[in-house]
Amino acid sequence: MVDLNDLERDALTELVNMGVGRAATHLSRMVADQVLLSVPSIEIVSRNDAAGLLAAREKMSLVAVEQRFDGSFSGRALLIFPETNSLELARAVLGSDLSLEEIVDLEQDALAEIGNIILNGCLVVMANTLKDNLEISLPSVLRGDSDRIFQSNGPNPDELVMFLYIDFLIRSRSIRGYIALLMGLSSLESLKGLIHGFIDRIASGTPDGTDRV
Repeated sequence: MVDLNDLERDALTELVNMGVGRAATHLSRMVADQVLLSVPSIEIVSRNDAAGLLAAREKMSLVAVEQRFDGSFSGRALLIFPETNSLELARAVLGSDLSLEEIVDLEQDALAEIGNIILNGCLVVMANTLKDNLEISLPSVLRGDSDRIFQSNGPNPDELVMFLYIDFLIRSRSIRGYIALLMGLSSLESLKGLIHGFIDRIASGTPDGTDRV
């Protein structure tokens, strides 16, 4: 298990918060209204523990948007929320002029785009600030319980989960959600090394550079 000390956790929380803030700005433009995403809390747990944490919070079926990323640290990023919120999210993006039937038909594409905006926002800001580059896949949508969401679809069954709890507020719709970054041990160790470089640059007063994307 990879553990984070307080300084590492604070730096990582700040990085993710920067990414979430960027995502909120882009999502606000899409829905033509203010979008608020809360500052995340971060835990690193096993996939089984992550599934258990999610099952304890959410008794209903879940929807997740998944994107794979590859660079100095690699893995899978998931945006997860209760299935009961999925139509609310889709309606926020598609607008209230469409009928329920039309929204249902377009829901999958709308959710994929929301996931793409939020996950890309987080990953790109993290990578740029850490002086790294990531290749990010197109989004796919998963549905099921927490075990289904966190099952390993790749060659690394021992992935650890960086688990973030967030709150959405879109057009006065309170929609809770989660972000999970699933990475192997070597990727998490690489991420820790990049975080230390980020901390050292702040301590030395070296400029971090600007967003390259």
